[in-house]
Amino acid sequence: MRKLMFAAMLAVPFTIALSTPAAAQNYPFTPGDYEEVGMIDVNDGGGYEYANFLATTWKKNQEYAMSKGWITGYQVLTNVHARPGEPDLYLVTSFTSLPDAAEDEKRNAAYREFMKQSDAQMDAASGDRTKYRTVMGSFLLRQLKFK
Repeated sequence: MRKLMFAAMLAVPFTIALSTPAAAQNYPFTPGDYEEVGMIDVNDGGGYEYANFLATTWKKNQEYAMSKGWITGYQVLTNVHARPGEPDLYLVTSFTSLPDAAEDEKRNAAYREFMKQSDAQMDAASGDRTKYRTVMGSFLLRQLKFK
């Protein structure tokens, strides 16, 4: 019995010593919010018209999405020293999670009701904006927060 107690007392510090390096090797980040970034090229002479669209319709849409808890924030960033081929503006929308298909359909229906427009009308309005801007694409980022 005495040998068993002695072996157990030796095993505890040894176990702790072995587990400490493993704990120190855990990934130092936890996942945070998503950031969806739209890249916009504004046509020459279209800056004022597009700025007005962003300050009215786009902002109204973002505020609606925030009121529903669908997004956590939004912002417009300008590319101060844009090189050829780079966007002039970045439209950034932040959210905590991606909706599943059923939730996405519910949000689309609620959004159509809020805008009082059909999908065809919203698509046509987007097409009209090609007079003064080009959507160059988008990308999805995810924040990494230090533990």
